[in-house]
Amino acid sequence: MPNLIISQTDDGLQAYIAKKDLELAVASLEFQQADRWGGNITLADGSEFYIEPLSEAPSLPKTLRARRAG
Repeated sequence: MPNLIISQTDDGLQAYIAKKDLELAVASLEFQQADRWGGNITLADGSEFYIEPLSEAPSLPKTLRARRAG
């Protein structure tokens, strides 16, 4: 399970995958409400991961454990 470091930029969310030394824009995130954040995440290159939903939106940047989806 890779670690994703999610950060907020002027262009939206970014994900850094430390294991691959790769930083990509987040194309979609399943839940982005104040009371639920996470779920399925799709990156700009089409790769998909799953982050266990959090009960509140985290302060960013945040390192999260993810697993490959699909």
